[in-house]
Amino acid sequence: MSTFVSQLDRELLVKVLPPNTSVSTPTPSSQSQSPTKQSLRTFFLELTPPSTLYDARESLTDLQQLDSESGVLTRTADEEEVTLRRAILGKLVIGLYCQALNIFLEEATNAETELEWWADIGRSRLNVGYYLLQTLPGRLGNLSRTILITLRSQNLPFHLSVLTPSSLRKLFPSSNILRPNTLTIALFPYLRHQPFSISLHATPRAPSLSRSLRADAESVIHAFFGTLKNTYRNIVTLVMFPLDLVHNEVRYKRDELEKVRNERAEVLGALADLRGQLVLALENNTNDEGLAGLSYFSNQLQHIVRGDFGAANASVPNISPNQGVLQPLYAFAYTTLPAHVSFHSNHLNIRGLTRPSRLTRLWPRLVFLPPLALYAAKSAYASRYDLHDMAKEAWYTVRGFWDGWLLSPLKDIVKTVRTTDEDGMIVTKQSVKADLDSLERMTLALAQEKLNYTPEQLHALSSQIRLGDLTPVMQIYEDDIKSPLKSAIAGTLLRTLFVQIQKAKVDIDQALSGIDKLLKSQELTFAFVGVAPALTIVYAVGSYFRSMWAGGRGSGKYGGRKRRIRVWLAMRRIERLLIAQPKSEHPHHAGSSVTAPENQEQASSPSSIPPLTSGLLLLSVTYLRSYATSYLPQHSRLREGFLEDIADLENPELGRSEKMRVVDRMWRNWGDVFGWRRMAAH
Repeated sequence: MSTFVSQLDRELLVKVLPPNTSVSTPTPSSQSQSPTKQSLRTFFLELTPPSTLYDARESLTDLQQLDSESGVLTRTADEEEVTLRRAILGKLVIGLYCQALNIFLEEATNAETELEWWADIGRSRLNVGYYLLQTLPGRLGNLSRTILITLRSQNLPFHLSVLTPSSLRKLFPSSNILRPNTLTIALFPYLRHQPFSISLHATPRAPSLSRSLRADAESVIHAFFGTLKNTYRNIVTLVMFPLDLVHNEVRYKRDELEKVRNERAEVLGALADLRGQLVLALENNTNDEGLAGLSYFSNQLQHIVRGDFGAANASVPNISPNQGVLQPLYAFAYTTLPAHVSFHSNHLNIRGLTRPSRLTRLWPRLVFLPPLALYAAKSAYASRYDLHDMAKEAWYTVRGFWDGWLLSPLKDIVKTVRTTDEDGMIVTKQSVKADLDSLERMTLALAQEKLNYTPEQLHALSSQIRLGDLTPVMQIYEDDIKSPLKSAIAGTLLRTLFVQIQKAKVDIDQALSGIDKLLKSQELTFAFVGVAPALTIVYAVGSYFRSMWAGGRGSGKYGGRKRRIRVWLAMRRIERLLIAQPKSEHPHHAGSSVTAPENQEQASSPSSIPPLTSGLLLLSVTYLRSYATSYLPQHSRLREGFLEDIADLENPELGRSEKMRVVDRMWRNWGDVFGWRRMAAH
């Protein structure tokens, strides 16, 4: 039983207990009561809501046997006995009502599931061709059976010559070319119920010879290519003719299933609209009015299941309370509901509306996959050494990537964070200091020998050298270049040049030291930049495999993306139903629900929802409830809030405008949670 029907069953059972008599604990005075009351009390305590149609029949039979044994039908019962009978009948009415709801809900849901399967087949010619391959053995079997039956009926022996086209035309003559013959119907049984709607493209008549002779070369070439084009089109049409027939078959079954779905949904909506009337009958404080309400409800239930919506609103004649409820329930459980179940099953089987059997769908794989797998295994074994080398190279590549591009850079990052070494990466501090000390010694020696500096002047010059100021040396150099040859041989020109070279070396070292400090400050950034591509690749590959694992197993957040897409489609379908209500094929009740006479004026208001729309809404809402109970976290505010919104959509007392506001609230509250705003892209 579906979650919607189970929830409704629990809500209705709360209203069944007798209002004035406690039956849970027997009192001492109950020992002196009549055996009939004791039997009714025991029957009520032992009676559970029938979960199947068989249980409902058993309960009705037991109650009828109890009535015949106690003679309640031929005498007047007291108030307590009537109350007990009313409570028992209330439980039975609830059980059969829920059974009817569950049966029509399952039939409509199954029809919609099959409809979606056929719709998926019809969306692609590749799927249509594969479906033709799957059903080809069955079609050929039907064709062979038809030929054999026809030969047997005409007392003709079977020979291979019978299978020639001329023999088949004689055996199965066709008087109307627009109607399919027996062989075509054997291959495509749906043509028995649908007209032959496919025709070949007519080839245009060739131009007359006299006109062709008068035409110029361009017209002749144009006519020639036009003829080739028409011929090619007819050949393609003949080749694709079986696929077109199968595509029409898929479309026919989809349309028929849509009709079945709508018919069951319309009855389902009418049954759901009866809930308020049943609640009134159960909560009525007067036994006579309560039994009359149950009797009226039982008759309505029977008429609606039969599809007679006009008779459902008719008044029920006054009959005895003892007979008024039990007889309609007995007829409903033993005749009406089983007849409908049998009719529904036979209708689907005769029309062939259900999907093929699992064996029919799997036989191409069972036939073709083993040889292909054997061929692949032989090829793999023959190339085992190459495959081994490829696997080894792939392993080395992955391992090198893992060690060289991921682990080593990560270790360097950790090492960079933990280290406190201030040595440069280009030059060291000792190298810079050594060059600067050498420059200082060379300059001081030159100044002492050439300029005769005192110790105080040498100390001041040392400070200038540390700051990069070599003015005294440059002055000596300026004097030397006035007579370069003499200074080069006997003077200090070479020494001043070497001092300047050393100064340039110190400047270069200091510049490299500055670059070194800059690199040192950005070392962590460079380390992360170096490892970023490897981390990106690992993240992308990991996300891909995680999505494959989650999507393939149907797990993931809130049931996975595929289920959340189905929920989004259900929400969209609910909104479409409320905005553009579908038209019913029964115009006498297309605009109103099946209700009690006193409520018919309210049911025909513009804000009311017709039974067809109400039933189709219940199909989508039932899927939403099943999804919420299966995939949303238990005891969470998310699940409780979502189920509350679903209960509002299921409530028949809310009109069209109120349910539109509920849908808007669901889009607003749950759109970001379930990612509905991004579902259209998928």
